[in-house]
Amino acid sequence: MHPSESIRCTKSTILSGKRVILGITGSIAAVESLELARELIRHGAEIQAVMTSDALKIITAHTMEFATGNPVILDIDGRVQHVSLLGDYPDKADMLLIAPCTANTISKIATGIDDTPVTTMATTAIGSRVPIMIAPAMHSSMYVHPVIQKNVLALKELGVEFAGPHMEGKKARLASIDEIVSNVVRELGRGDYRGKSILIIGGSSEEPIDDMRIMTNKGTGETAVQLALASFERGADVELWMGRASVPLPSFIPTKRFNTVGDLLKMTSEAEHDIVIVPAALSDYAPKKSRGKIPSGNEEIVLHLTRCPKIIESLRLKKCVLVGFKAESGIGEKELERRARSRLKAIGLDMVVANDLIDVKQHETKVVMVSKKGKSTASGTKRQVADAVLDELARVAK
Repeated sequence: MHPSESIRCTKSTILSGKRVILGITGSIAAVESLELARELIRHGAEIQAVMTSDALKIITAHTMEFATGNPVILDIDGRVQHVSLLGDYPDKADMLLIAPCTANTISKIATGIDDTPVTTMATTAIGSRVPIMIAPAMHSSMYVHPVIQKNVLALKELGVEFAGPHMEGKKARLASIDEIVSNVVRELGRGDYRGKSILIIGGSSEEPIDDMRIMTNKGTGETAVQLALASFERGADVELWMGRASVPLPSFIPTKRFNTVGDLLKMTSEAEHDIVIVPAALSDYAPKKSRGKIPSGNEEIVLHLTRCPKIIESLRLKKCVLVGFKAESGIGEKELERRARSRLKAIGLDMVVANDLIDVKQHETKVVMVSKKGKSTASGTKRQVADAVLDELARVAK
């Protein structure tokens, strides 16, 4: 067994049965291609690397054969690999992913020039309507060149998808491996939320006590992030509104930040999405903020709390499918379901996702989902639960 098989499907099976042709061109970002290939394999994909002669000056064919478990294509020969892999046949590959892609290769593909193995693959894929994704990487002055931008636009008009680049200083950086993988999954995955706009509101609010101290809730924001990623990978146009969070936020999903419940309430006027999901841990009460910093030498401090507005009630005024979350502690599944149904009815929600805090662990959770159509449960990693929530929501929203 090739060593690459030991990592296959270790993260998910979402790309099982999918064959991706990975084109590698002569950008220094080619050093990322090994890990990109292996991350795709971790999600189940079969990877076939194709390299230009300039790419070989940066990373070796032996490296990519080790990464993928397949001999690397360096020339188009009598086996006519471009036709056998990407020609108009039933067993053709599922995608051509060019990462990294140079300005030179972008322009060649846009103008129909195929003088390298990678550009020949691209010409064939366009003709056979195989999905193509390009992840550019180059100096910023090259990427903003008017002719390069014209060629990028021409490729987009042909249906070519782009992941990145990210402009940082004088560099048009390769998109992160996570971003490229998520875009591949989005293209090749279920696509059951394609055409839908989804707003995820997550994280914890922070209500100021004084200029130094805040009142907040427990919560990492991970559930919201996983819901956003799952929605994106299933084809939705996703926006993330995030309060305090202790997990990294995906750079490729549009994100707005809020601090207080009041801040978030003002933002709700902008919520014009098809679906709104609210796993945020928002404060029910807020103190009146003291001016400056309360001296630390006091024996005790008395806080007077006032009730915060319910964001979910404000959102219910919108014409959207609305999913609320409810957290309880130590009450048992039967009572948890009863309270979730009470929330469902009181506010007129389409679905409520409830959990007992004793079932929440780092990166894992267990939930009860209730709607007018019934009840279901899900447990596992927060990503697995996020997909289960979207599965149930698809059923509820029919």
